Amino acid sequence: MVSTTVSPPLTSATPRAAFAVLILAVLAIGGAWFSQLVLGLKPCELCLLQRWPYYIGLPLAFIAALLSHGNEHRSILTALLLVLALIFVGSAGLGIYHAGVEWKFWAGPSACTGGYVAPASTDDFLKSLDGPAPVRCDQAAMRVLGVSLAGWNALVSLLIAAIAWHGARRR
Repeated sequence: MVSTTVSPPLTSATPRAAFAVLILAVLAIGGAWFSQLVLGLKPCELCLLQRWPYYIGLPLAFIAALLSHGNEHRSILTALLLVLALIFVGSAGLGIYHAGVEWKFWAGPSACTGGYVAPASTDDFLKSLDGPAPVRCDQAAMRVLGVSLAGWNALVSLLIAAIAWHGARRR
């Protein structure tokens, strides 16, 4: 007698989680690009670093959304959602770090927090005058409801991570 096991179908939470992660990630990185290109807010070194989890996570979220309709790729979908949860927990960590730098809870990178490095020569000093001033990481470019954009990134990243985790657990 041949026994075959049939996997139960995916719960509706799993496809919704995959699509929610994709949509929220697109909106978040789209908001970052909108603030830069339309509103004219120049990103600092830490702002640019916070975009990397989205650049890595978006293709994975897209694949997860594509795989969320069938039942044959459940283990891949679960793994993708777990990886996405980890990526966005890391993204939240970057956002918390940057917000802490803005609130002066801890020091940030010296390249963008105003740490002065004396030029080695007069020529180096004159060249530094020609270049643009670095965008400071320790000053929030904008606050919405009292929260900086780095703080909002931390909150949105935590939400995305929670949705991905919930979707992976509900399969």
